[in-house]
Amino acid sequence: MAALGLIDAVQTGAWILADERPLPDGLQEFLDAGPPPVYVGFGSIAVASEAGRAAIEAIRARGRRTVIAHGWAELGPIDDRDDCFAVGDVNQQALFGRVAAAMHHGGAGTTAAAARAGAPQVVVSQIGDQPYWARRVAELGIGAAHDGPTPTFASLSVALETALAPETGVRARALARLIRADGAEVAAKWLVDVLSRR
Repeated sequence: MAALGLIDAVQTGAWILADERPLPDGLQEFLDAGPPPVYVGFGSIAVASEAGRAAIEAIRARGRRTVIAHGWAELGPIDDRDDCFAVGDVNQQALFGRVAAAMHHGGAGTTAAAARAGAPQVVVSQIGDQPYWARRVAELGIGAAHDGPTPTFASLSVALETALAPETGVRARALARLIRADGAEVAAKWLVDVLSRR
């Protein structure tokens, strides 16, 4: 294959390490106090601070609550209403099964965590492989790829309409059942097999 310019690659599936951390103080109570919120977090991507306001306002316009992660953008609530809960680093494995949708930057780990939890997604990609993951989320019908890196109330409203549609949730939950968590084991077995043949 190398002579043809192709890479001999093996797809192992996601390498997932179980996260046993409890949810932050108060978050469990917030989740239990109403309908599933929309998660907003851009991790180590320093999106414009206006992104948090646009996200919260677009989510509120759809009658939803918000869990917003500070991240490098230092996002947080925009007022003192009780429909928004701010978190730092959070156990996405525990949280994403409790949200109506996850709005994020499209990092491979966050995309996999949301997909594995069956959470519809809004991917606001910024750099690197993030546009690829945004495109895959849209192609699979498990969410929306935001148009461009700068979210506004209007653009996020359009993306949320797709992500929160019942059929998107059905597809996201169906895909979640297909995601394996043994990628690291598959890779290790493949390496051992390859090395034993040398």
